[in-house]
Amino acid sequence: MKKARFQEITSRYAKLRIGIVGDFSLDRYLEIDTARSETSIETGLPVHNVVNVRGQPGAAGTILNNLVALAVKRAYPVGFCGKDGEGYELQHALREKGPAVPLDFFLPTGLRRTFTYCKPLLMHPGRPPEELSRLDTKNWTPTPPPVEEQIIESLGRLAREVDALIVLDQVDLADTGVVTRRVLEELGRLSAAEPELLILADSRRGLRGWPPLTFKMNLNELAAMTGRKGGITPAEAGPIALEFARETGRRVFVTMAEQGMLGASPSGEVEKVPSFPLRGPIDVVGAGDSVTANLAVALAAGATLRESLQLASTAASLVIHQLGTTGTATVDQLQELLIGSMTVA
Repeated sequence: MKKARFQEITSRYAKLRIGIVGDFSLDRYLEIDTARSETSIETGLPVHNVVNVRGQPGAAGTILNNLVALAVKRAYPVGFCGKDGEGYELQHALREKGPAVPLDFFLPTGLRRTFTYCKPLLMHPGRPPEELSRLDTKNWTPTPPPVEEQIIESLGRLAREVDALIVLDQVDLADTGVVTRRVLEELGRLSAAEPELLILADSRRGLRGWPPLTFKMNLNELAAMTGRKGGITPAEAGPIALEFARETGRRVFVTMAEQGMLGASPSGEVEKVPSFPLRGPIDVVGAGDSVTANLAVALAAGATLRESLQLASTAASLVIHQLGTTGTATVDQLQELLIGSMTVA
């Protein structure tokens, strides 16, 4: 990709409107001062003294954070939070993103608890934070029909206003989050009615049973989707992804960790890009979400299959080198790394 082409694509980001449909969590970081350790007089157990608490949108919110970092015109969250303290904190964190993140389609409800990842961090002078065991708060009952109905209604309105939709299913138990079976049916209807609308989907539980959308997955998920019980190697992935893209009539993207990522389209195009070399300690949390965000924005801005993969791979490399947080990548950072690697001339 030439520098001029990079700038041509990214200059369109400021006009893009992207919807993010999925499970928004509160990522709450507890920074623990290791120099202030104590032992409880009452229990004899260690006491961790928290000296700073910071919260940011997580899960689908991580995709939103990346869209904001890329300076899109609008990033619309479509989801819910509870009417609880964590929900207040999550809404506050979303509002802090500014006018580019309207909350018109984000539902606070007393019928759900706020999905929360609580991440204690031991802060060590002169070295990266050390993350302790995470504390999660989730919903373990089916999402109530009134909440589903509001999400479905929001999708119908939003599909007419955006350049792309991103869908992220982050929950462990089916039908307990935003992307329920009824919501999937609506997404399938929208995709069939508006075949030119990019709907890019990802799910931590795999995409089996989803309607035909543009899928982002890893090698194991591609194997499961295509019935390869013995798994798929990176060398085999291209032809299998192409076959799958032709069956669904939609593009498919496959991440392959240190082997890079590839994309295939129903027209017969297959492209693969390598991953960047490591430049120090890494934390892979959030890398997949940065890939999703950058793929969607690049494609919506008119990037080719290969160009979108290059931009997404660059973003992932930037994010994994950000420790103690779930990182993002700006356009300037993308350009700097691409130029430094001689991908952009």
